[in-house]
Amino acid sequence: MKLLHIDSSILSDNSVSRQLSQAIVDQWRQSYSDLEITYRDLAVEAPKHLSAEILGAGFIAPHQHTPLQRDETAFSSILLEEFLAADVVVLGSPMYNFSIPSQLKAWLDRVVVRGRTFQYTENGPMGLAGGKKVVIVSSRGGIYGDGSPARGMDHQESYLKTVLGFMGISDVSVIRAEGVNMPEKREQAIAAAHKQIRCLFRAAA
Repeated sequence: MKLLHIDSSILSDNSVSRQLSQAIVDQWRQSYSDLEITYRDLAVEAPKHLSAEILGAGFIAPHQHTPLQRDETAFSSILLEEFLAADVVVLGSPMYNFSIPSQLKAWLDRVVVRGRTFQYTENGPMGLAGGKKVVIVSSRGGIYGDGSPARGMDHQESYLKTVLGFMGISDVSVIRAEGVNMPEKREQAIAAAHKQIRCLFRAAA
């Protein structure tokens, strides 16, 4: 089994999403002796945001590529193949300003690729990357879950689920820690997320 572990928080050891994503990976490692793990820290090695030059590499012959296009095409290929090869993806995503970190968006822009992870048909788009299990590790400074007055401000989990579904991935679980910037709720939120992790693995047993 191959697992792709993605972290995108910029908070290093102070990150709740990193703590929780590692706990999930540790649980998977205990459950599968043959587990192969690929780790990507997008805060340390972030893909460049798409530019006209980078995107334009797909419309010209490789021998015409600029040095930047050659480098970015090669890096995009590595990221895409890591994603396609994974049976499980653990996706650490804190909420930044109601959405996902820009580094994670840049990574998604490299793996949402026509002809590889989706295609257009006469009946509309069709995902090509199904068959994976994805665990979204969601941390939020405030409260945005079901029943919250701020529910409509969530463009983090809703966006990730939309993108994953577009690529044909329907087996998606969310491990959520909400209110982590509220001193009276932080520890409770983290403890609740660890309980969700234990339930996730009990359900898979």
